[in-house]
Amino acid sequence: MSRINYDREISTECHKLAKKIVDDVFKFIKKHSTSSVERAILRIMGINGANEEGIPYCNLIVEKAQKANLINDGISYLIGYLYYQANKDISKTIQLIESIRPQDIEEVKHKLFDYKKYSYELAEQGIEHILKQRRKREELIDRYGLPEKPWIYVIVATGNIFEDKIQAISAVRQGADCIAVIRSSAQSLLDYVPEGLTTEGYGGTFATQANFKLMREALDKEMENQKRYLMLVNYSSGLCMPEIAALAAIERLDMLLNDSMYGILFRDINPQRTFIDQYFSRLIITLSDIIINTGEDNYLTTADAFEKGYTIISSHYINYEFAKKCNMPDRLIGLGHAYEIRPDITNSFLYELAQALLIRNLFPNCPLKYMPPTRWVTGNIFHTHLIDNMFNLVSILTDQHIHLIGVLTEAIHTPLLQDRYLSLKAVKYTFNAAKDLSKEIEIKPNGIIEQRARYLQRRAYELLQEVEKKGLFQAIEEGLFADTKRPKDKGKGLEGVFPKSEKYFNPVEELILEKT
Repeated sequence: MSRINYDREISTECHKLAKKIVDDVFKFIKKHSTSSVERAILRIMGINGANEEGIPYCNLIVEKAQKANLINDGISYLIGYLYYQANKDISKTIQLIESIRPQDIEEVKHKLFDYKKYSYELAEQGIEHILKQRRKREELIDRYGLPEKPWIYVIVATGNIFEDKIQAISAVRQGADCIAVIRSSAQSLLDYVPEGLTTEGYGGTFATQANFKLMREALDKEMENQKRYLMLVNYSSGLCMPEIAALAAIERLDMLLNDSMYGILFRDINPQRTFIDQYFSRLIITLSDIIINTGEDNYLTTADAFEKGYTIISSHYINYEFAKKCNMPDRLIGLGHAYEIRPDITNSFLYELAQALLIRNLFPNCPLKYMPPTRWVTGNIFHTHLIDNMFNLVSILTDQHIHLIGVLTEAIHTPLLQDRYLSLKAVKYTFNAAKDLSKEIEIKPNGIIEQRARYLQRRAYELLQEVEKKGLFQAIEEGLFADTKRPKDKGKGLEGVFPKSEKYFNPVEELILEKT
């Protein structure tokens, strides 16, 4: 059943169109950088911590470079200068950030290339640490082995990292394979990464390096008890997308939600900023061998899943080609989709099955992430539990790779431990009860499922043709994705975008491209 008849020629054409769309945007990306890209460079070079006012040092030095009109050359020259002044001591380098004077920056501007080798040295050290963390993950996977698919993905979101740790271990002991620590509401709109362990957050817990480290250590310890590899997930999105990718690489996370358009459509982040940031974040992610999860499932929270389901597939092709620009292999490109067709539509289950099966066939080597129904679930926990289990059945029938469990109380409150226990039990029951069902049945030729799949594929192709003619920036401005319009020159974070000068230098990018 994992096979369905689809038009391979149209799929090939979709890839060609998506590549043209991405190539056009990439011309813009390569000529620009952002404040968040420069801060990510600093994070990899070992610049962390914050001053007494809570301002991260990487923000502080980037802001000073912006005010001195040095930023267009890249932050690497300036940090190289400070590293040289500190006699190559990284702690002293960080201390010098607050005391650097405008005249010092003027000196750097006149002697840029004198400090190039020092920033390159810092970049090499940072890249080696990331590669060391990658090797550590590989060793653990060799020792414990990856879980059987579908991987069971569970969210924790208490706001307190210490409570998250307790809930994560509980979920693992109930059968979860992947633990995602949801970020505190609106963190994606903060133009800095908070410091330290955090115990207060609304709707989730702040993504910080210290929180990443604590959760990684907790799951590593639990691996010894479980004798299976456990995955840690967070969110590389928003105004600090590249920075969070850098911190995730440093602390050895396994999965990151990282989408090329999510921040534009759902957080009103400027399109220019988002496309530049997603490119550099994905370079880091590729080097780190982290799996990405794209965010197409969110399209169906604003657009009707039955009428506009094909937009997910069009976006998949675009997200896929953006990832390929970063040398990302298919095994890391976790394309996202969701079970979101209105439950009252006759044969809704068949239509969900058609879309999931088509996407599985179009991207056979990608670790697809399948999301549970959220738009149509209600305070009727029994109805929600029923719909969630229909979703579970589609997932096992169509060979999904990453399965985010639906929890029966999600429409009421942040799920409690016992709520998650019931959902995990239901997921495991369905996966076991229907384990080989897909091998026992076939899709009826030209039946409802096959006709729906052909329709979705044709409409996705037509949308890509339209986007290719208009260009992606214009297509987004006209609301062709998620029924949401976002102008190229509006939105949050535009002030952080700047053109690169002829002298622009980013040793981190150079080293990553050499190694991937």
